[in-house]
Amino acid sequence: MKKLIVRLLGGEKRQMLRISVFAIAVSLIVASLIFIVIGKNPISAYGNLLQGSGLMPKRSYAGKQNMFTDFMSFLDALTPMIFASLAVAVALKGGMFNIGVSGMMLAGGFFASVSVGMSELAAPLAKPIVIIIGITAGALVGALIGWLKYRFNINEVVSSIMLNYILMYIFTFFINSYYIDPISRQSTPVSEMSRLSLKAVRTSGLKLDIPLAFPLAILTAVYIRFFMERTTAGFEIKAVGLSRRAAGYAGINISRSIIKTMVISGALAGLAGVTYFCGYMGSIQPGVVPGMGFNAIAVALLGNNDPIGCIFASFLITILSKGAIYLSSKQGVDIEIADLITAVILIFAACGEFIRRFVSRIEAEDILEGGEQKA
Repeated sequence: MKKLIVRLLGGEKRQMLRISVFAIAVSLIVASLIFIVIGKNPISAYGNLLQGSGLMPKRSYAGKQNMFTDFMSFLDALTPMIFASLAVAVALKGGMFNIGVSGMMLAGGFFASVSVGMSELAAPLAKPIVIIIGITAGALVGALIGWLKYRFNINEVVSSIMLNYILMYIFTFFINSYYIDPISRQSTPVSEMSRLSLKAVRTSGLKLDIPLAFPLAILTAVYIRFFMERTTAGFEIKAVGLSRRAAGYAGINISRSIIKTMVISGALAGLAGVTYFCGYMGSIQPGVVPGMGFNAIAVALLGNNDPIGCIFASFLITILSKGAIYLSSKQGVDIEIADLITAVILIFAACGEFIRRFVSRIEAEDILEGGEQKA
């Protein structure tokens, strides 16, 4: 049994990738047992998730829709998830646990919406400006969390989760007071000129949602990978994340690195917010913290805090969240079943480091046993 575990999960090369695949496989098995317990066919349920995400064809479609229209809507939801998971991953690489992605998303989305998103500025100007404002707002919130950590040693988990709700209540007040839509009871929708998703675009007899920022999300993930692996600033962030004491001995400015990490993380979270509220959703629901900021933790862990891994992990988690409505309607189960599966994946993904150490210990024991036998 030990040899089988080492063969499957051992070795340094691509070990974390294999552990992630193992975590997903075990999670899906556990989720299958949950479906069986509630009297549902797991294979049919997973098929419904794929159908709801546009990755498998449905039996029938509404007018001017098909599998491709569902898939484009899936990409629209995937875009902010990639940005949000990158925000968590960068923070974790720097030794910080950013649980305030939801608040940073709100900040980016709110300020981009009320400043430019609700104006009649021409699209060539409005779309880039809302992105810049979203990045700036998220980065400022991240800088505040980093500064509180460095200046007063306030744990970033405490400060970030408190800021989530402080920002939510502040923005809720302003939305309800000045920007409320009396019909939808959400914020006034952003204009088509500033929206980062083209909605109901008619082409070839179909109505498509086109996420304009999806290519930017992919390019950002590639750049963050390059930044962390190939630049001095990225090396300093990783060094501080591995050991602040050792990084300090090496001459790295710890306080500056902490703030820099949270600024970058906040900027990415702001991008997630602006593509979510000024793209996918088009408005802000007052009194609600976006759950995507918390799902991004599962995505980052599942992707081993690697930017490219975050793309694939975002793809999986978005399947669960996007396909949940169709699963619920076809199987007659609560929509929260997708959140339950996500939670199971998070549990096993969080065990990745434990699994790695467990396998390493088995490998070390085998090496010692082999040496004793030769002696």
